[in-house]
Amino acid sequence: MVASLVIGIIFLVAGLGLRYWINRRKFYRRGPMGAEGFSSYEKSVVIKILERFGKWIAYAMIIWGLLCFWAYFHERKEKKVQTQKIETEQPAQRK
Repeated sequence: MVASLVIGIIFLVAGLGLRYWINRRKFYRRGPMGAEGFSSYEKSVVIKILERFGKWIAYAMIIWGLLCFWAYFHERKEKKVQTQKIETEQPAQRK
């Protein structure tokens, strides 16, 4: 139960961090006129493909993290309902 919360936090932070890092690199590659500067055409193609692939990985990590959060809260809610159900179904004790 707690594992899904920890995994959710790790994946969410890693996904957001990856998106931030990719967008920051792209921002600092731009020149004063707004055009991206690369040393060669091949480097431009490879970096753009890797960044696109990295963004998809980041999106998947964010979605996975959110799903883990949802699973954690869903499990917690189910456990709470189960304990309440058990408490209400116990017979009354006579003194």
